[in-house]
Amino acid sequence: MRGMIVVTAATLWAAPLAAQGWVEPPDGRHPGFGVVKERTAVTVRVVGRVAQVEVEEWFRNRGRGLGEGDYLYPLPGEAVFSNFSLFQGDQELTGETMDAARARAIYEEIVRRKRDPALIELAGHGLVRARIFPINPGETRKITLRYTQVLERAGDALQFRYAAGARHHAAAPRGEGARGPGSVAEPAPLTFVLTADADIVGQPFSPTHPVRVTRERGRVMVRPEADGPGLRGDFTLFLPLTRGLVGLTVATHKPSAEDGYFMLTLSPRALEGATLPRDVTVVLDVSGSMSGTKLAQAKAALEQLLGSFGRTDRFRLVAFSNDVRAARDDWTPASPAAIREAQRWVQRLTAGGGTNIAGALDEAFRLTSPEGRLPIVVFVTDGLPSVGERDPERIAAQAEGSRGRARVFAFGVGHDVNTYLLDRLSVAGRGSTAYVQPGDDVERALGTLAAKIQHPVLSDLAIGGAPAALTEIYPSTLPDLFAGEELIVFGRYRTRRDRTGEVTVTGLRNGRTERFAATARFPTHTLANDFIPRLWAARKIGELSRTARLEGASPELVREIRETAFRYGILTEYTSYLVQEAPGLAGRSGGVRLDEAIVAGTPAPASAVGREAVAAAERARMQREAKTSADLQILEDDFRKQGYAPQTRQVAGRLFSEQAGVWTDLAHADSLRVVDIAPYSDAYFALLAAAPELAPYVQAFEQVMVAGRRASVRFVDGGLTSLSPERLTRLVAEFRRG
Repeated sequence: MRGMIVVTAATLWAAPLAAQGWVEPPDGRHPGFGVVKERTAVTVRVVGRVAQVEVEEWFRNRGRGLGEGDYLYPLPGEAVFSNFSLFQGDQELTGETMDAARARAIYEEIVRRKRDPALIELAGHGLVRARIFPINPGETRKITLRYTQVLERAGDALQFRYAAGARHHAAAPRGEGARGPGSVAEPAPLTFVLTADADIVGQPFSPTHPVRVTRERGRVMVRPEADGPGLRGDFTLFLPLTRGLVGLTVATHKPSAEDGYFMLTLSPRALEGATLPRDVTVVLDVSGSMSGTKLAQAKAALEQLLGSFGRTDRFRLVAFSNDVRAARDDWTPASPAAIREAQRWVQRLTAGGGTNIAGALDEAFRLTSPEGRLPIVVFVTDGLPSVGERDPERIAAQAEGSRGRARVFAFGVGHDVNTYLLDRLSVAGRGSTAYVQPGDDVERALGTLAAKIQHPVLSDLAIGGAPAALTEIYPSTLPDLFAGEELIVFGRYRTRRDRTGEVTVTGLRNGRTERFAATARFPTHTLANDFIPRLWAARKIGELSRTARLEGASPELVREIRETAFRYGILTEYTSYLVQEAPGLAGRSGGVRLDEAIVAGTPAPASAVGREAVAAAERARMQREAKTSADLQILEDDFRKQGYAPQTRQVAGRLFSEQAGVWTDLAHADSLRVVDIAPYSDAYFALLAAAPELAPYVQAFEQVMVAGRRASVRFVDGGLTSLSPERLTRLVAEFRRG
C-alpha cells in the first residue's frame, strides 16, 4: 500500500459568518434567532488530481424557540465541484449548488439587509444552500457536507484552495471606523486535515499561512505553526508532484491592465546522489569579545556543522583574533577520523586579542575549488576590525577580488559588527547575512544554516525562457538550490494576451548545465493568488533597502522605496514620518501628498554599526527572504513595536491613515480624481462586482478611499447611488489603468 502525505491543522480560529458555512434564519427575519456555529472540521483526501472534501460543522441553538433556516456554504468560484451530498446528523438534506453569478445576489441581499459587508469577501464564490430541520433549544446538531473538486495544476504541483474567510477584518474593531464578522460573534474553532498519496514526495508548502512539515513512517505531516495567525482568508496549499530532480511551481496574479505578478517555486527532490560535493571553510572569530557563552555556543555549532559533512565533502577550519590560524593548510576530506580530529581542534580554541577580519578573509579565500564542487565560506564575527586593515570598504574590495566562486554566509553576533561589510560580503558571495541578537543562541543560528546548506542540488541558477516577458525578479541574483528547502522567486510579467508555455530554469550540477521546465499559464486577467503582490513588494523593498546601505540612500532610491511601500502596504524605516507628523501636514483634511511625505520622512539609520543598524539590516534580510503572508505579518508587528507608523492600518496590501473620518489610502495623490459611492447602494454592489479587488477595503472600513491609477474611489454616505453601464466601465478603467 502506498504511503500517504498528511496535512493536518491543529485547532485554528476563524470567524463564524464568512468562514465555512453558517445558518441564516428563514427569509432573513428572526430577531430571536439563536443558532450559532460551535466548531468546524474539514477533511480533504487527494486522489490523483481530485480532492474529496468533507466538512463537518456543529451548530447549537442558544435561543428559546425552534431554530430553523438555510444552511449556506461558500464554494470557491473557480473550482469545479461534483458528487455533492449534505446531511444533518444521519438525515440527508436536499440542497442546491449555485455558481458565483447566482450566489452573488444572495450574498448582496444579506449584506444589504444587515448593513454589514461581512460577505463581500465571498464575492466570486459559489454557494451551497439547503433548508435544515428545526433544532430544539439547547440542542447541538452536526451538518456534514461532502463534495469532490478537481485540483488545478501549477507547473509541477497541484494547487488546493480553501475559503476560510475573515481575512481582512483585523484593521480596527467597531468604534474605530472598521468592522467585520469577527466583531459580531466569537470565532468558532476550525480543524483542517488533508491527505494525499506518496506520489507527491516534494515538500508541501503554503504561501498564505505558516505551516510546519514533519516526516515519519512514510508520511509527510504539515501543521500550522503553533504561534501562527490561524486559518483565515483563502488558504492556499501547493503539493509538488514527483517529477525529476527539481519541480517547478508557477502561480500568477493579474487584476488590472498593469503588469502581472508571478511566483515561481523550485522544489528539489531529496534523492541520494543528487547533491553536489562541497568545499566548506568555517572562519570563527575568537577575539576577546567572544569569550564566555558566545564562544561556547559557537564551538557547539561548529561541532554540529562538522557532523553534517558527507564523505564527498572537504573542509577547512580557520580561527582569528590578532593573528589568523588554520587547522590545516589544505582541504581535509570529511572522513570520520578527520572530523573527530577537527572537533578536538575546535574544543581547544580560546578567546583573546583583537579582530583581524582582513587577514581572516584572505585565508578563507586562499584556496580555490575545482568545477563540480561548491565552495562555501561560513564567516562568524562579533566585532569590528581592530587589527590589520580596518577600513570596511577596502576590506570588502580585497575580499571580492580574491573570493572566486565561493558562496559566503556571514553571521554578525551582537551589535558591535559592521553591517555594511557583512552584507557586502554575502551579496557578492551569493549567500546571506544573519544577525544574532545579544542573548540569542549562536548555536541555533549556525545549526539552521548547517541544515540548510547540507545538500546542494544546483548552483548558478538562472531563469531561461517563458511565454511572457518576466521583469523585476527577486531575488535578482538567484541563490543556490539546496535539498529540503524550496527556492521561491517573485516577479512581474508582461503580456498582451493569454499565454501558456514552458518556463525554464538552468543550473550547474557536477560541472554540467541542467535544464528544468514546467508548463505555466500567464493570463491577461486573474484575481487568484492575491497574496503574490505584497510578497513581491516586500522582496523589492528588502533589496532596495540593502542597496541604500551599501551604495548610499539617494533621493531616487528612497522615493522608490516609499512609493512601493505606500502602494503595497509595506512598513519600512523610510515611512516613519507617520510617527511624528511633519510641520505643515497636521490638521489637513485631504490625503497626504507623496512628495510632501518624502520631504518629511525620517531616513533609515545611516550608520553601519550599532543596535539600529543591525535591526535595520535584519529586517531588510527578512523582507528579501519573505515567503508567506505570515512572514509579512511578523515584520509588520516588529515595525509597529519599533514605533514605525502606529496610526496606519494595513488591509489587503495597502496602508491607510484616517483623514477627517475617512480611512485614506496613502497611495492617493491630490492629482487623482475622486468618485464618491454610497455604501449598500446599487452603485456600491455594481462597482464591487466589476472591480472585486475593492471588496477587502469596504469590508474593513465604514468610510474609506482607495487609490487607483487615474481615479480614486471613496465610499462615503452621500455618494452616488447608481452608475450607468458606461460610467461604471469608465470608472473601473480609470481605477485600474495608468
